[in-house]
Amino acid sequence: MTVKDWLEGLEYTLLQGSLDTEVQEVVYDSRKAAPGTVFICMKGTRVDSHKFIPQVLEAGAGVLVVEEAVEAPEGVTVIQVANGREALAVLSASRFGNPSRKLTMIGVTGTKGKTTTTHMIKAILETAGKKTGMIGTNGVYIGADHYPTVNTTPESYDLHRYFAQMVEAGCECCVMEVSSQAFKMFRVAGIVFDYSIFTNISTDHIGPDEHADFAEYLHYKKQIFHQSRFALVNLDDEHAEEITKDIPCKWVGFGLGTGIGYRAEQIHYVSEPDFVGVEFDMKLEEASGEAGQEIPVRISIPGRFNVHNALSAAAVCLNVGVAPEKLQHALERVKIDGRMEIVYTSEKCCVIVDFAHNAVSMESLLTTLREYHPKRLVCVFGCGGNRSKERRYSMGESAGRLADLSIITADNSRYEKVEDIIADIRGSIEKTGGAFIEIPDRREAIEYSIRHAEKGDMIAIIGKGHEDYQEIEGVRYPFLDRAVVQETVEKLKRLQEL
Repeated sequence: MTVKDWLEGLEYTLLQGSLDTEVQEVVYDSRKAAPGTVFICMKGTRVDSHKFIPQVLEAGAGVLVVEEAVEAPEGVTVIQVANGREALAVLSASRFGNPSRKLTMIGVTGTKGKTTTTHMIKAILETAGKKTGMIGTNGVYIGADHYPTVNTTPESYDLHRYFAQMVEAGCECCVMEVSSQAFKMFRVAGIVFDYSIFTNISTDHIGPDEHADFAEYLHYKKQIFHQSRFALVNLDDEHAEEITKDIPCKWVGFGLGTGIGYRAEQIHYVSEPDFVGVEFDMKLEEASGEAGQEIPVRISIPGRFNVHNALSAAAVCLNVGVAPEKLQHALERVKIDGRMEIVYTSEKCCVIVDFAHNAVSMESLLTTLREYHPKRLVCVFGCGGNRSKERRYSMGESAGRLADLSIITADNSRYEKVEDIIADIRGSIEKTGGAFIEIPDRREAIEYSIRHAEKGDMIAIIGKGHEDYQEIEGVRYPFLDRAVVQETVEKLKRLQEL
């Protein structure tokens, strides 16, 4: 390939050299520069990679893509672009043969619900026989392979590398979480989503290194509409009017109100010894193009907010061509690591693991579980160290008001002392008058909650969800809430205590 082959769709200026230079790889890490590579220079908030050009040239890179004019030896091709990150996305797509064009691409954006919704979509599509890759908070899934990720939406080069692996593995579809940062940092530049979902938006991700204000946050979230062929929008969101203003692609709404394309009605909470979740009827109205159709849905994840997640997942899969009975089967059995995950249920108690790690998420989760009318709602939680103390104060206040018993324990203490974090949480719970005990060791706290469960209890173990470690003094030790619950249950059964 020549560098000219990789520049399709990108505006650029050739400052020196030849566009017929042969290339083999795209790199943005100077340590990976070598003969045959194109080095993309980017100006970041902390590092300007233009300063690494001497090392890159010494390593033998023959093509530089820069944001500003630079001096380079004769024989080196230098191409100037307006934005290095956009260039990285375009060249990466070309380097891997534009694999996203060979997949049915489904993008999910929003403040909450992205992870749950993408897992639901994947489960439905695979039940229908469509092999599906997935990218998001919990990592990348390609068939039986799982790759951990740092960001919700990986860097553009990695994205296209994963897309290529999906194509090679025989995937028909790719469903991915798309963060606002992904749009701001051009990670998804050039990708066209066949279908997209806008779950909701609330004040979040505003501050240093994120977004200046809510208007900027909303602006970047809405960029998904400019890269979509068809979109589904939650019309129950309080910002629905702002979200739907000037959408450039075809779109349909979903929610609980009348006159919406995909509507949920007859919502029922279900709590049985072998099933805890929600039931509703999915009604397709005229805007969806299939007026009058009604599909009963049963979701194996608790919570009214999961009605919206399931509704949007079902709607997009119907558009992909999935039969109603396939989506019904998938949603009744779907499990999502660390997201309202029912780890154990019996006639005695139900144990749920969730990632809720701030007051907003905790409030939503505990309020939702209250709607199942447990005998007691027990909450096992801590709070991360080296983070705003306001988070632990507000979580303690929520637990004190909404839980019948709080068990305060460790989370990722990082470089703080667990007892100091617990003391901060204790102070806020005491102000509410809520019942609590303190068990600093998280394993012991989980075991205590199950060992002392009363018939009809719901136990919510929150804060870490899918995380498989505890971070203490800079070291990550293996720890997975789900596994600890399962080990405890087996142990108590052997002892005939459960």
